[in-house]
Amino acid sequence: MALPASAKPLRADAERTVRAILEAAERVLSANPAAPMEQIAEAAGVARTTVHRRFASRESLIAALAAWATQRFHDAVEAARPDTAPPAVALYQVTANVLHVKIGWGFAMGALPTDAPEVARVHAAVLAQCERLFTRLRDAGLLRTDTDLDWARRVYYALIHEAAAEAPDTDAAVDTLATRVVDTLLHGIGTSATP
Repeated sequence: MALPASAKPLRADAERTVRAILEAAERVLSANPAAPMEQIAEAAGVARTTVHRRFASRESLIAALAAWATQRFHDAVEAARPDTAPPAVALYQVTANVLHVKIGWGFAMGALPTDAPEVARVHAAVLAQCERLFTRLRDAGLLRTDTDLDWARRVYYALIHEAAAEAPDTDAAVDTLATRVVDTLLHGIGTSATP
C-alpha cells in the first residue's frame, strides 16, 4: 500500500491487519456501499477500534482502499511486461491482469478520486505503457498500419470495462474473458466477407 512520504513503514503484523481491513472493506462495500465501519471490522475479524485506529474516518478508509486498488492496477500492468514481452503475449497478460483487478476490486476502482495526484500519476504511467504496447502491436503486424491507435486503445478500454461487468468468479472464466477481449480487439466480430 502506498504510504505518504512522511509515514513510517508499518510492521508486518500491522501491514497484515491493514490489508485484512482493506480486503474486507472491498467485499462489504461491494455488497453494500453504505455499510458502516463496524460491519467492515467484523468482516475483517478485528475490533472496531482497530479499524478506527488505522483509519480516522470512513472517507479515509475509502481513500486508502482506492489507493490500494490503484497500486494493484499499476502492478497488474507492470507484471505483464508490456514493454518487453512479445506484443501479443503482453496484450493478453495485461488484459487478464487488469480484469482480475477490476473484478476483484470493483468498489475501490469505482471510488478512485480522479483528481488525486497519485491516481493521476499511475493512470498517466499506465496510459503511456498502453500507447507503447499498441505501437508495438501495430509494428508487429497485429494491427493494421493505418490503425488510429488512440481509437483502438479507447475501444480496448471499453472492451475491458464490459468484460469486467460480467464479474466472473473463477480464474478460468477471467481467462476466457481476456481471450474474448483480445480476440475482439484484434479480429472484430464481423466476418471477412465483404458485403
